Amino acid sequence: MKISKLVFVLLTASMLLFFFSFVTEKQQSTTTKSTRELYLQYCATCHGENLNRFAARQWVYGNSLSEVSSTIKNGRPPIGMPGYAKVMNDEQIAAMANYMIAEVAKVPANEPSPFKVNDVVKSAGFSFVLKEVAGENLSIPWGLAFLPNGDMLVTEKSGKLYQVSKGKMTEIEGLPKITVKGQGGLMEVIVHPKFRTNQLIYISYADGELSNMVNTSIAKAELRDGKLINLKRIVHAMPNSNSGVHFGCRMFFDINGYLYFSIGERGTKSNAQDLTNYCGKIHRIFDNGRIPSDNPFVKTPGAIASIWSYGHRNPQGLWYDKKADVIWENEHGPKGGDELNIIKKGKNYGWPVITFGVDYDGTIISPDTAKVGMEQPVYYWIPSIGPSSLTRVTSPVYKGWQGDFLSGSLSFDCLDRLIIKGNKVVGREKLLPKIGRVRNVVEGPDGYIYIAIERSGKIYKIVPIIN
Repeated sequence: MKISKLVFVLLTASMLLFFFSFVTEKQQSTTTKSTRELYLQYCATCHGENLNRFAARQWVYGNSLSEVSSTIKNGRPPIGMPGYAKVMNDEQIAAMANYMIAEVAKVPANEPSPFKVNDVVKSAGFSFVLKEVAGENLSIPWGLAFLPNGDMLVTEKSGKLYQVSKGKMTEIEGLPKITVKGQGGLMEVIVHPKFRTNQLIYISYADGELSNMVNTSIAKAELRDGKLINLKRIVHAMPNSNSGVHFGCRMFFDINGYLYFSIGERGTKSNAQDLTNYCGKIHRIFDNGRIPSDNPFVKTPGAIASIWSYGHRNPQGLWYDKKADVIWENEHGPKGGDELNIIKKGKNYGWPVITFGVDYDGTIISPDTAKVGMEQPVYYWIPSIGPSSLTRVTSPVYKGWQGDFLSGSLSFDCLDRLIIKGNKVVGREKLLPKIGRVRNVVEGPDGYIYIAIERSGKIYKIVPIIN
């Protein structure tokens, strides 16, 4: 009996020792990670591997050790940043703050792309080169549009609009007051379908009476002799917010002349499911801002009458198929779960009730990826590519790509091609890796594809090589 008790005690002690060793080893595997490893695990998705995407080098909440430590520890909800107190201890947070302060100081506001733009690029079916179209005075080119005469309109996020004609860039005067805050600034520009007779263009931008209370606005104006005249704001999304994230805002006109536009949920998840505000929705209006009587929520008490669909996080790509009268959209998920959707009247696209992603600190946003009454994406990206725009290749110039989608990638500094068969994604191709943050991709009226690259501030045309 004494031997049995002794054996029991020894076994128990051995098990406890093993368990303690396992737990200690597991704790050490977390706590002994280098600052660089922790940065890559938790921060690189948004800020880039070498902090090259760090909020345009702006310290919104201060850059002292105590201020940066507080930001890392507690997060900054207005700009969509979570706190990391649950996954990093105080010592790690202080080390991370020191690391980021030192590294951000090394990042230039503007720098050439490491991608060799003069090289021949090989893709499925053909090879191509890049031809620079514009780049003077640009840092973050956001919107691209074409006038009937072939001139290009380019928005610069900092609040300037340019007209590019035969390689010459001219700044357009007469823009409204624009608030540059976080992801917001001057965003999209589009041309009215009847521009030849009315000279109208439309811009989307961040706007508010106070700099800390803003949201997305849309204005129309006549473009005459390098100036915007008779400018009128026709949309201002509500509620205003101190958030610096998820403004949207892409726009297009459909075959019937209706104007569609996207608004992000502004970093407040619940907005997307709330029909009483503009945020996290795609909207439909007349070209003068009036509301069509057949919009899906016109008769819903309290609902914003312009809403066409809801349950979106941050839709930054809209592409309209004129032949089929179908709207395609891509939107940012959180950490994983970016989506490609077909947008339908009155439908709920689920955010944040269903999602294929997790929060930036790794916590679960929702355990569900599907629910009755909520739409499923045609495709979702894991990991996130940070989709910035969307176009479908229709031009015979690119025979190997016809029917496929191209999406700008902010997270991976590339152009992402989705190979499509029967409205299903059957493959992917990563194009132009390391070229920089691809902010926009459009197919011009000349049949060529144009891309806008952040930080190098360049706009390129993709030109196939004829064998």
